Amino acid sequence: MDFRQLRYLVEIVASGGFGKAAEQVHLTQPALSKAIRGLEEELDVSLLERGKRGGTIRLTAAGEVVHRHAVQLLEGRQRMVNELHAMRNLQGGELRIGLSPLGSAEMFAPVIALFRSRYPQIDIHLMERGGAELEDALRNGEIELATSLIPSKDDIEWLQIRDDPMMVALPISDPLCAQHSLQLRDLASTPLVTFETTFMLNKLIHDACLASGFTPHEVTQVSQADFGLALVAAGAGAMLLPKLIAERHALPGVVIKPLDSSTLRWQLSLIWRKRATLSFAAQTMLEMIRQRFG
Repeated sequence: MDFRQLRYLVEIVASGGFGKAAEQVHLTQPALSKAIRGLEEELDVSLLERGKRGGTIRLTAAGEVVHRHAVQLLEGRQRMVNELHAMRNLQGGELRIGLSPLGSAEMFAPVIALFRSRYPQIDIHLMERGGAELEDALRNGEIELATSLIPSKDDIEWLQIRDDPMMVALPISDPLCAQHSLQLRDLASTPLVTFETTFMLNKLIHDACLASGFTPHEVTQVSQADFGLALVAAGAGAMLLPKLIAERHALPGVVIKPLDSSTLRWQLSLIWRKRATLSFAAQTMLEMIRQRFG
């Protein structure tokens, strides 16, 4: 059966006969009768008591059952269509997005505020975690969009948002402050304050240090750049972080030096699952970010 047959049955009952119902559904009476006979044959029951031509049409006992369910199914279908229409026009629905604590306030707070002002009926659910955890949440379907570094696996699509050089934050008393710029090997014997392992930047820095010939001496791990820089100011060690973050979170007692490296960079990206069907809200957010960051 299909929804058209059910609609025809409901219309016949509402109209009191085939004649008016045929006008409402834009069919000839023979075509309408054929459709109802097809429904009866499929269900193997008689749905209507057909009297004399022009007489009143009545439902059989089986017809009462089918009619009741047909009304419910048609109403449910209309609710579904209405809900999809609202989602398509961003009059309802939700947006599930994951943001890393590193750089989110600087980069994404304005665009999320703009999205919220344009589409106030969309519920925005934010997950704030490191890039590694966000990639797992993306693959598990918990979120649709996330921020991370350029992914290494080909099951994820990405849009690069920013490509920043890395900087070295040093305590003002550190002898390395006298240098104009630093290379990674200059930090071989320097204690490092690093981001937690849930941050993709942690692995990026660790691998770059190994490639430079030394294992980084991590004294502690943090999840917030400002706390990490406070530890640097207190003399706990140096810290590697993107230029944007270093400049935004500068503290007295901390000296920022450029890192001379063409390979170790902060390439912040928006990511989503390859071949995923994004919700209308996620598609719109992706386009807004694309327009903002190119």
